[in-house]
Amino acid sequence: METLIDDKKIKDLFKQAIIEAIEEKKDVVHELLIEVMEDIALVRAIQDGENSGPACRDEIFQILEAE
Repeated sequence: METLIDDKKIKDLFKQAIIEAIEEKKDVVHELLIEVMEDIALVRAIQDGENSGPACRDEIFQILEAE
C-alpha cells in the first residue's frame, strides 16, 4: 500500500530539518556565510576593476602608503 504525503507536510518537514541542521551546526553555517560574502565581495571588486580605467603605479603606492 502506498502512502501519499501532501506537499505542505513535505515542505514543513524540510523546513524543520533545515532549521535543526542550522541550530546544530552554527559554526559551519557561520563559516559558510562568511565565505559566500567574501566571494561576492571579490566578484564585485573584479567587476569594478574591469569597468574602471587603468591605474598608475604611483597612485597605487600612494593609496597603500596612506593605509
